[in-house]
Amino acid sequence: MNRIAEILASARTIAVVGLSSKRFRPSFGVAEYMRRAGYRIIPVNPFEREIFSEQAWPDLDAVPGPVDIVSIFRRSEFVPEIVEAAIRKGVKAIWMQEGVMHEAAARRAREAGIEVAMDRCILKDHRRLAYA
Repeated sequence: MNRIAEILASARTIAVVGLSSKRFRPSFGVAEYMRRAGYRIIPVNPFEREIFSEQAWPDLDAVPGPVDIVSIFRRSEFVPEIVEAAIRKGVKAIWMQEGVMHEAAARRAREAGIEVAMDRCILKDHRRLAYA
């Protein structure tokens, strides 16, 4: 089993940084798919109150309890601060969605023992593995 498959198989909780309640936004569609696939989705967005009946948190540091995967739907320049929060949180994996890339932050996360998927869609990877 490859690392992406292992991460998705072992994870239960995904914090989605930049999750929007607007149904037409990619973050909403991806998070909704992952929720239907059995993952608990924790919204991280200071401009939201609740999404999918889950309280939204202003940032990753505010999220109570453990998080397995941090899925990032923010512009690349915001990735380093999110990675630092993910390191503090002790997450297993960071998923930078398609178009989100930051080599230095990815290296920092890997050095901290966190798996990194960069410029990849978690929905597409999950769907590919689920039907493989």
